[in-house]
Amino acid sequence: MTAGKGAKKIDFKGYINSSYLSKWVIVGILIGIVAGLGAAAFYYLIQFASDNFLGRITGIYPPNPAGELPSPISSSPHYFLIPLSLALGGLIVGLLIFFFAPEAEGHGTDAAIDAFHNRNGVIRKRVPLVKMIASAITIGSGGSGGREGPTAQISAGFGSYVATVFGMSNRDRRIAVAAGIGAGIGAIFRSPFAGAILSAEILYSGGDMEVEALTPAFIASPVGYVIFASFTNFSPIFSLSSQYTFNHPLNLLLYAILGIICGLMGKFYSSFFYWVKGLFSRLKVKKFLKPMIGGAVAGVVAMFFPQTLGMSYGYLQFLMDGNLKSAEPVFFLVPIVLALVMIAFAKIVATSFTISSGGSAGVFAPSLVIGGFLGAATWAGINMISPSLVLSPAPFVLVGMMALYAGVGRTPIAVILMVSEMTGSLEVMVPAMIAVVISYYIVGYKSSIYRSQVRNRSDSPAHRGEYNIPVLTYLTAKDAISGRPLTIDPSTSVADALKIMEDDRITGVPVTENGRLVGIVTKSDLIQVRLIHQDMESVSHVMTKNVVYGYPDDSLLEIMRKLSVNNISHIPIVDKENLNVIGMVTLNGIYRAHQQFLARNTT
Repeated sequence: MTAGKGAKKIDFKGYINSSYLSKWVIVGILIGIVAGLGAAAFYYLIQFASDNFLGRITGIYPPNPAGELPSPISSSPHYFLIPLSLALGGLIVGLLIFFFAPEAEGHGTDAAIDAFHNRNGVIRKRVPLVKMIASAITIGSGGSGGREGPTAQISAGFGSYVATVFGMSNRDRRIAVAAGIGAGIGAIFRSPFAGAILSAEILYSGGDMEVEALTPAFIASPVGYVIFASFTNFSPIFSLSSQYTFNHPLNLLLYAILGIICGLMGKFYSSFFYWVKGLFSRLKVKKFLKPMIGGAVAGVVAMFFPQTLGMSYGYLQFLMDGNLKSAEPVFFLVPIVLALVMIAFAKIVATSFTISSGGSAGVFAPSLVIGGFLGAATWAGINMISPSLVLSPAPFVLVGMMALYAGVGRTPIAVILMVSEMTGSLEVMVPAMIAVVISYYIVGYKSSIYRSQVRNRSDSPAHRGEYNIPVLTYLTAKDAISGRPLTIDPSTSVADALKIMEDDRITGVPVTENGRLVGIVTKSDLIQVRLIHQDMESVSHVMTKNVVYGYPDDSLLEIMRKLSVNNISHIPIVDKENLNVIGMVTLNGIYRAHQQFLARNTT
């Protein structure tokens, strides 16, 4: 049927971009559909590859967790053939990546994060398909890695594609990529809520969040989950044979110790992973041969520690069930605590050589496994001293999983929610919060396993225009100082300090002794002192002594970074020689300097 002359052509792109809600409902649903279908295809592709690579070559079938298909029984395993399986898988993967999509090597989540920050969200269309096949072969041949990276890249790649097709802005394309990361991971782990939170949290290593990604992610992630679970099942990945109830506050000390252990191991994991990556970057062989070499090394490790093969989720299930015998090495006997720690180290080595050599798989799953084995080792040590303190290793396994990945992945909120959804249990929430915070602090933002993360939004090239970086790099702190350098002495009473602030209409003032900066006090600090004590209490008792300060020649970009990172609104400026206060810089001062610069340089 031919349209008449008066018929109007439907402007679909215009409709998509005319309304915030219609845009993200449509795009979110499309991303979720692809995330769910991609996760399901990848899930069964891994099972197929595992049966036909590792299973046929070695006779070994790694166990699956309770919420997934039971794996065939390894009736006559040939451990000495494991390096052959991994080397063969590595060679195929190396050729596939080298000739079709070099971006598909490594852990896919990092590549998607890089696309967000540095490529305006652009991901080549062929990358997700190559990533899915290469990762299935890597994991299926026995390589130590996870399936979250490929699923994140599949849905993030589709988010990039659909945003381009619909003529969306670069900013919206980046948001679609972030939502895709969360939808893919939320689908494959059957954790839609955590997946949505992850989409905003995983982009930054310093605690910032891409809050704009939450709306599309909360649409895409549940859609992906429902589709994936319809093909597999709706049960959590792991099952707990007995429910744990937190009712001993003193046990928090034990979980704090576990947080310290996971934090230290997390720093080692990240450092070793990138040390191996550097090793292979300097290795003078054809690039497509490197995954084969890395696979062979990981295979040698797996000969002695088969718990490192593939995703290792089945062994986590054994630990949760209290079956610590599953952690015994193949060829020699050691105490169970030592065996569990050895497997955690072996998993780090196997993962690093599998992925850092150029193989293709995710680092999320190995992080959970490393943390789970450390949790089991901690429980085993405690159980030797006091068997009645915590009856089951399951809570320590769960908290270890959360704490290790929270540190190296820099996603403390999402990982607590994700492991809770993966197990169907919220009972370890309080102990997990303690361990996660400690591990997160010890690892630090510089030791993230995702090197494409940036510390916060102001450090992201994707947000530079929003923070006026070109102008702020030209201006220095002395351009934003206004007025006289008002300071007070530490012996000043709280009442007098309050009067000074009210007279000058300021909310904070540096505290100096003989001109040297020794602290800073704000109006909110002062008003916390009871009225009857304000005449007797001196400022030295309420001031902040660890002062964040800047120098006169610091760029206003650096000053803005300090304000943002420390969540403060003003900063003292001191000379470099003796820390004498020159003045204060506030957000208003930065804005005023910025406007004056534009007025001088705009015709």
